[in-house]
Amino acid sequence: MALDTTIKTQLQTYLQMLREPIELAASLNESAGAKEMLALLEEVASMSDKITLVRDDNARKPSFAVKRAATHKDAAKDVGIRFAGIPMGHEFTSLVLALLHVGAHPLKLEAEKIAQIAAIEGNFHFETYISLSCHNCPEVVQALNLMAVINPNITHVMIDGSLFQDEVSERKIMAVPTIYLNGEEFGAGRMGVDEILVKIDMGAVAREATKLDVKAPYDVLVIGGGPAGASAAIYAARKGIRTGVVADRFGGQVMDTMGIENFVSVKETEGPKLVAALEEHVKTYDIDVMHLQRADALIHPAQSKTELIEVKLESGATLKSKAVIIATGARWKEMNVPGEKEYRGKGVAYCPHCDGPLFKGKSIAVIGGGNSGVEAAIDLAGFVNHVTLLQFDPELRADAILQNKLHSLSNVTVIVNAQTTEITGESQKVNGLTYKDRTTDKLHSVPLEGIFVQIGLLPNTDWLKSSGIDLSKFGEINIDAHGATSLSGVFAAGDVTTVPYKQIIIAMGEGAKASLGAFDYLIRQ
Repeated sequence: MALDTTIKTQLQTYLQMLREPIELAASLNESAGAKEMLALLEEVASMSDKITLVRDDNARKPSFAVKRAATHKDAAKDVGIRFAGIPMGHEFTSLVLALLHVGAHPLKLEAEKIAQIAAIEGNFHFETYISLSCHNCPEVVQALNLMAVINPNITHVMIDGSLFQDEVSERKIMAVPTIYLNGEEFGAGRMGVDEILVKIDMGAVAREATKLDVKAPYDVLVIGGGPAGASAAIYAARKGIRTGVVADRFGGQVMDTMGIENFVSVKETEGPKLVAALEEHVKTYDIDVMHLQRADALIHPAQSKTELIEVKLESGATLKSKAVIIATGARWKEMNVPGEKEYRGKGVAYCPHCDGPLFKGKSIAVIGGGNSGVEAAIDLAGFVNHVTLLQFDPELRADAILQNKLHSLSNVTVIVNAQTTEITGESQKVNGLTYKDRTTDKLHSVPLEGIFVQIGLLPNTDWLKSSGIDLSKFGEINIDAHGATSLSGVFAAGDVTTVPYKQIIIAMGEGAKASLGAFDYLIRQ
């Protein structure tokens, strides 16, 4: 395949950063995909005298490895990076980074983290199944490739599920990214270096908890790293006060949002891009960001003998602060019907952009008739065989323009007044669902191979149930006009609160407001 002029120009600029020679070792067959892969590799190799195209014989064809050349200064250390697929689309950056890192370009990773990865003993062969349209997959691919560059005990192969359908079927993979370690399923969904390290370096959690336990108290501690949490942290840090952020996953739900076209001043962007910009903005201030930490309990002086507000983490650590801003956001709402949990990742999915391509040519269902459900149905209809959209209410709730588009599609069936009662499956994957017609109470079965649940969000407040904080009947945190909760010194912002209209721009404004409210509280103490 030929690279377009813009991409080729960018790649030529990056390849000038190579410090050591590398090899692209291609293992090919007679397939169309192999011919396309060879054309790409020949074009890449022609752009730099430090890249040589060679052949090897790997069992997985077509694929190619990125290796150190014999004259590379670290030639004796093997690098186990392989691409079983053509890394374009979202994965093009993964290819560029693999070339640079194997070619001795400096790694953008803390020295402490590099040393931790290098010290891991054992044999770790990772396989990551991806789709080129998945915006969560590149982080996993890039993290594992990076680890393979650092430690020869770690190898990784990226596998495009659409190119290796037999493997996808044999392993019953119905969601991407899905990661295997030494032949066994390791995990699914977005993961970075830190998340992977926690799972393979058993002492990492305890070591991190020990470090967190001795941290000095904060003036403002923000719980959550989404738009509301990032905004709150920035506003607090700008006041010159000691600010910390506890983030299980920086970016939150925005990381799973592909198209963003209503963020004022930005015509259009993608969730991961916006999150990257948010994180860079946060890094410009003196903010202590604690990644991969999940809050487990909040202890307020009103309910205990503590002088400061305490936040206990699942890792076992405890943080203290004069004021706390809760911005833990929301998560996908589940249907809570038999079969949903059993077949999650085996046909039950929540991200049509990520997992949709795995259902090409198949019959699937979308549950939910709001904007997200109808948008998912329209998107999926472009490459699946048939979409059945089930809506609980008597009519769809999506915008009229979306409904008109949906009804114009010949391979979409809309069923209203439909209550999903069960998801069925066989051989560890979905084969259908049962729904009740709410007007007749009659049960109907629909044979399917995939189900995308798009029925809204649930606030992440389970950890607050014993805190004494006032929650609404929907589990959202009740706040006043300043973002204050029912507990003094505790504020909240974003999708976790009762504020209507769960939008990114609203969450950011609410985060700023809660931070100003917290600062006002502090100066009056």
